[in-house]
Amino acid sequence: MILHKGEILFRQGDSGDHLYHIRSGLFKVTRLHANGNMVLFNILYPGETVPHHSLISPKETHGTAIALIQSEVEVISSETWYRQLEEDPRKPLEVARLLQEKVRFMQMRLDHLTVGGPAERLELLIQWLDEYSQGIHLTEYLTQEEIGQLIGVRRETVNRLLREHGKHV
Repeated sequence: MILHKGEILFRQGDSGDHLYHIRSGLFKVTRLHANGNMVLFNILYPGETVPHHSLISPKETHGTAIALIQSEVEVISSETWYRQLEEDPRKPLEVARLLQEKVRFMQMRLDHLTVGGPAERLELLIQWLDEYSQGIHLTEYLTQEEIGQLIGVRRETVNRLLREHGKHV
């Protein structure tokens, strides 16, 4: 399945009838809290099978996944996935590897958030996303508010950092 920028892969609260293997592209995952706050809490990238919390057992989706750029996704029936998990002795190891890769990614992102100042965190985010963004600059698919959420600063700081970053390019 091909999704274009802005199209939704799954919505918060969906029943979880499918899992998705991301072949190419990027997705942001947002979560709407009961108090009305919308938070960007994850970026999905090629090689991932999601939702992560449903790799072993079904659960409704935790957020809404929106394509940031043109993306290709393989849709997997959850019924098929869980049957393979029970019947194929290699499948649990595959799931363990997927989860291990996500933990390693999260460790890298935590390192990015705890190293240096905001400018360095922005540079690390740009470098990481450039691996998957098909040459599209990050400000073309994420707002300054979202960038700020990913690097732990306010939108105003992102605005200043992007202006300064542009001077060095």
